[in-house]
Amino acid sequence: MGVNLTPIILKHVSDLKELKGKSFAVDGNNYLYQFLALIRMPDGNPLKDSEGNITSHLTGLVFRTTRLMCEYKMRLIFVFDGKPPELKNEEIKKRREIRKKASKEWMEALKLGDYMTAFSKAVVSSRLTQSMIDDSKRLLDLLGIPFVQAPSEAEAQAAFLAAKGEVWAASSKDYDSLLFGTPRLVRFLTITGKEYLPSKGSFRPLKPELIVLREFLEKHGMTREQLVDLAILVGTDFNQGVKGIGPKKALKLIKTHGKLENIPNEIRIQLPRNYSKIRAVFLEPDVCERYETSFGELREEELYHFLCEERDFSRKRVQTAVKRMKRFYSWTKQSDLKKWLG
Repeated sequence: MGVNLTPIILKHVSDLKELKGKSFAVDGNNYLYQFLALIRMPDGNPLKDSEGNITSHLTGLVFRTTRLMCEYKMRLIFVFDGKPPELKNEEIKKRREIRKKASKEWMEALKLGDYMTAFSKAVVSSRLTQSMIDDSKRLLDLLGIPFVQAPSEAEAQAAFLAAKGEVWAASSKDYDSLLFGTPRLVRFLTITGKEYLPSKGSFRPLKPELIVLREFLEKHGMTREQLVDLAILVGTDFNQGVKGIGPKKALKLIKTHGKLENIPNEIRIQLPRNYSKIRAVFLEPDVCERYETSFGELREEELYHFLCEERDFSRKRVQTAVKRMKRFYSWTKQSDLKKWLG
């Protein structure tokens, strides 16, 4: 879910044309969940092949990703979650219960023929399995698109890549990458330009949002360390926030008192005892410093075999993705040659 910073965030609403030619470290798990949530049948069922394997995530990955890369010349590097910190166990348990409840309500709505409710509940019930992640990595490899396996949180690894200058920005729906130190965060890097709101049963229009960490911190006169303390007050994936404290009140507290140790005792006693460990998750994250971000080669025949013969994709549709990747690689070769020539 991530931390809620929306009421105090400083963002630049952009569009894909303004982001043309940029490179991004993409939170892979985050994006796959979005594909699983939205790419569904009217009754809420995800797309499947003849063997019952879910393919919604592969559909989004192959067609939307290649379009971003071909039409907007974006270099995308996917980053996948590793083992979550133990501090996240409660959040994971809570999410599992939410999915379980939503799945039950989905089935009940289908029995009643209430397809609108069924779809909204199906979206919330999305579950990303290891086999889906493995299939996604296989697909990226066949397309020649690099990916990095993070030892822990993907957003931490994406932020690390951005901070090292390997990419221009991290891309995720959540704000957590800012806490992990990405210089830039781009939210809603999507072709569809809309987001489904299960609670309302409707879509809302979306445009890419660019948040520059330095600008955001300077606007509020705080440091990244103070931003992390603010997040702990509000609530993160690793702790529940203090009841009654939202982003604006947390900002005021941190600006007035400087850090968690100095806030009034009646508030401090409501913090988790291990808040220093939560700080460390964000300020000293577990990341991999040895990784490969070079683009590989498009393995066309293997791609057709995987998607068309194993996962029942239309060959004609896959040809569209292949043509896009060929155009992308043609452009990157020309671009690299120009750089080499100075």
